[in-house]
Amino acid sequence: MVAVHSGVPTRSPSGSGQLQLGDAEVDRLFRALADATRRDILVQTCNGDLSVSALARRYPMSLTAVQKHVAVLESAGLVRRDRRGRESIVKTRPDTLATARAVLDALEVQWRDRLERFGEALAPEQQDADQPAADQQGAQP
Repeated sequence: MVAVHSGVPTRSPSGSGQLQLGDAEVDRLFRALADATRRDILVQTCNGDLSVSALARRYPMSLTAVQKHVAVLESAGLVRRDRRGRESIVKTRPDTLATARAVLDALEVQWRDRLERFGEALAPEQQDADQPAADQQGAQP
């Protein structure tokens, strides 16, 4: 289970399987995912490992620009680069994608909880608003 602490889903450091991320890690993760090219690089590398140069051929940008995108993804832990001779091979890290999913799931639970409590808080007011209308209907001949 993922807990939410200070607005950020966390898992305990005890190794119990609970996620623990600080604000900086969550920001870095979602900043990396905020760019369409980086998301597409993840899709491409989920389908199989690719060299940076092979990735660069897929986009209307320079090799250097693609390298920078890969560096942002790597910094966020979403991919890793392995050297194969002179080539840099990009591999998706599914564990970090699962972490991003866990963060979103925990935030969804948190917001659903808040909305439910909000609805519960409004329910007595709604009943009070409905009550006079019911009283007036009963008083009419």
